Amino acid sequence: MIEFRNVTKRFPDGTLAVNDFSLVLPSRKTTVFVGSSGCGKTTLLRMINRMVEPTSGDIEIDGENVLAGDPVQLRRRIGYVMQNSGLMPHFTVIDNVSTVLRLTGVKKADAHQRARTLLDTVGLDQSLADRYPSQLSGGQQQRVGVARGLAADPNILLMDEPFGAVDPIVRADLQVETLRLQRELDKTVVFVTHDIDEAFLLGDQVVILDKGARIVQVGSPSEIIESPADDFVASFIGADRGRRALHLKKTPQGTVVVDSEGRTQGAIVADVERSDGPLAGPDAAALGAVQGGLT
Repeated sequence: MIEFRNVTKRFPDGTLAVNDFSLVLPSRKTTVFVGSSGCGKTTLLRMINRMVEPTSGDIEIDGENVLAGDPVQLRRRIGYVMQNSGLMPHFTVIDNVSTVLRLTGVKKADAHQRARTLLDTVGLDQSLADRYPSQLSGGQQQRVGVARGLAADPNILLMDEPFGAVDPIVRADLQVETLRLQRELDKTVVFVTHDIDEAFLLGDQVVILDKGARIVQVGSPSEIIESPADDFVASFIGADRGRRALHLKKTPQGTVVVDSEGRTQGAIVADVERSDGPLAGPDAAALGAVQGGLT
């Protein structure tokens, strides 16, 4: 569990990035910080592993203050995935993935074996192990970055707008992979994004922030969609424009869920009106998507 208590960050130029922020991030769940540029979300994330030092306040991991120990050792036990992957260009894929392990004293052969296992975990072919980052696509580079973040098997994984620089199709694939990895690995994930749809897709707990990292609303995606805290949240998530309003539409191929702009959001395999019992599988999932916005 990660806990922020009255945390403030003021940079040397006088910028107040975070002002008296307090929040508990639950263990083995994905918490997403979402908000406009400059709201302090990345600063919050980087204070967890002390890439940014707080001006005041406390940040604890399982009751231990992160300021109490060595920052380098702290960073080596927390996974970190950044935008544009941050790979070392003169290292091969396998050496990039195994970097943290080598720094902690793991033998090269053992580190490479762990790295090869992680390539499978993130959906990369073993043939890419000896390539350099410049020989990979943007999506492949980001997967390598995720593998590197997982190399030391950390309990906490920080993800700082990791998919912001890839095209929409690749981004969607990476989001699906992130959900799969979280189901399989059960990490405490802190994810930063400016995209509310990405936040709702990935987050168990979504934290909507305004300037100075002021919490405007925190809750599950369903809670926020169903009950926006104020006009700011309603506008931010698109509820004030009917963007979140969903309804059912019958097509020759079956019943589908569409949004207010007519875009398909999901399909219902069985006709709801003719269902003789509780819906399950795809039916239940589709109806779940409608909850809170069905018109």
